[in-house]
Amino acid sequence: MSSRPVSERAVIFLIGAVQFVNILDFVMVMPLGPDFAKGLGIDISHIGYLSASYTGAASVAGVVGGAFLDRFDRRKALAVSMLGLVVATAAGGLATGFTTLMMARVLAGLFGGPATSLAMSIVAELIPVERRGRAMGAVMGAFSIASVVGIPLALKVAELGSWRTPFLTVAGFGLLVVLGAIFFLPPMRRHLEEGRRQDHPVDAMELLQNRDVQLSYLMSALVMMSGFVLIPNISGYVQQNLGYPRDSVGHIYFFGGIVSFITLRLAGPRVDKLGAFRVGVVAAVLGVFTTYIGFIHYPAWLPVSVLFMGFMMANGLRNVAYNTLTSRVPSNAVRARFMSLQSAVGHMASALAAYLSSVVLVTLPDGKLGGIEQVATLSILMTVMIPFMMRVVEQRIRARDQGGALQMGQVAPAVALAHPPSDHH
Repeated sequence: MSSRPVSERAVIFLIGAVQFVNILDFVMVMPLGPDFAKGLGIDISHIGYLSASYTGAASVAGVVGGAFLDRFDRRKALAVSMLGLVVATAAGGLATGFTTLMMARVLAGLFGGPATSLAMSIVAELIPVERRGRAMGAVMGAFSIASVVGIPLALKVAELGSWRTPFLTVAGFGLLVVLGAIFFLPPMRRHLEEGRRQDHPVDAMELLQNRDVQLSYLMSALVMMSGFVLIPNISGYVQQNLGYPRDSVGHIYFFGGIVSFITLRLAGPRVDKLGAFRVGVVAAVLGVFTTYIGFIHYPAWLPVSVLFMGFMMANGLRNVAYNTLTSRVPSNAVRARFMSLQSAVGHMASALAAYLSSVVLVTLPDGKLGGIEQVATLSILMTVMIPFMMRVVEQRIRARDQGGALQMGQVAPAVALAHPPSDHH
C-alpha cells in the first residue's frame, strides 16, 4: 500500500458516500415508480420487475466479480465500478420506455454489486480490526441516511422537475464520489503483493471449499432471508392488516431510519468491545420479540411507529455484528473476491426469501394479507439460528488468529484465510 498517510475519518466518509449513492440508486426506484410509470406509459404492476432486475444483475455480478476483483488495485476497481453505476443511473433518467429502463437497471446492478463489495473491502483493509466495528457501523449508516434523507429528497426533486431529475441528480453526485475515490484514496495493492507471495493463488472454487467461508456465507444467507421474508411486505401489512393510513407510511420509515442510523453508530463500538456473538444475541432477542409482537400477536394499543423502530433497531444491531465478523474471515489477498461472492449470496438469499413470502401470502377478500403469521414464524426460526452461527464463526476466527494459519476441510495450507500478523493491529 502507498506510504501516503490515510485519514480514517476521510476513508469512512468517502466509503459512506459510495454506499449512499449505491443504496439511494436502488431504494429510490420503488417510491418513484408511479411517477415514471405514468411518464413512460408502464403498467404499474410491472414496476417490481425493475427491482428484481437490479437484484438479479447484482447477484450475477457478485459471482463473476469473485473471479477477478482481487487482481486489481482496489481504488481503481472502485472508481471503475462507480463510474459504471453513474452511467447506468443517468441512462435510467434518459430511458424512453420499459425495456430501456430495465436495461439501465440491469446495468446498475452489474456495477453496483461490485462497488459495494469493493467499498467494504477497502474499509476492512484500511481500518484496524480493533476499530473495524465502529467503522462498519458508520459506513452502514449510509442506508439509514438514504432512507431518511435520500428518498424524501428524490421525491421532492421529482415534484420540482420530473421523474428523470432524481436519476440525473444521483448520477451527478456519484460522479463527484468517483473523483473523490481517485484523488483521496491511496493506491491499494497490498493484496496483490500477498497474492504473489502465495505458492498457490486462491481461485473462487478453492475459496468456496474453505469451511470458514462456507459458514460465513451460510450465516449471511440466514441474515438476509430472515429480514427479507418480511421487509417487502411491511408496507402492505401495516396498511391492510393494521389499518395504518397510507399518507402516514412515510413517517414510520422516517423515524425507523433515524433509529437505524443511531443504532448503527452505537452498535459498532459495542461489537469492538463485546464481540459479534454477544451483540448478535441481543439483536436476535429484540428481533424475535418485535416480530412476534408485530406480526403474530399485535396489541392494538401499540403504535405502529414504535413497532417499526424496534424492528429497525434489531436489524441494525444484527447487520453491524455480522458484517464486522465476516470482514475478519478473508485475508487481504482474497478480500474483494470473498465479499463479491458474499454479495451474490446475499442477493440470492433476499430473492429467495421474497419468493417464499409471495408463495405463502394470499390476499383475503377483505384486502388483508393472509399467511403473515406463518411468514413471521419462518423469520423467527431463522433469526434464532443466527447467533449460533455467529458463535461458531467467531470461535473459529479467534482460534485461527491465536494459533496462526489453520488448515480446514479440503483446503491446502496455502489457501488458508488467516490474516498475516501485521493485520491484527
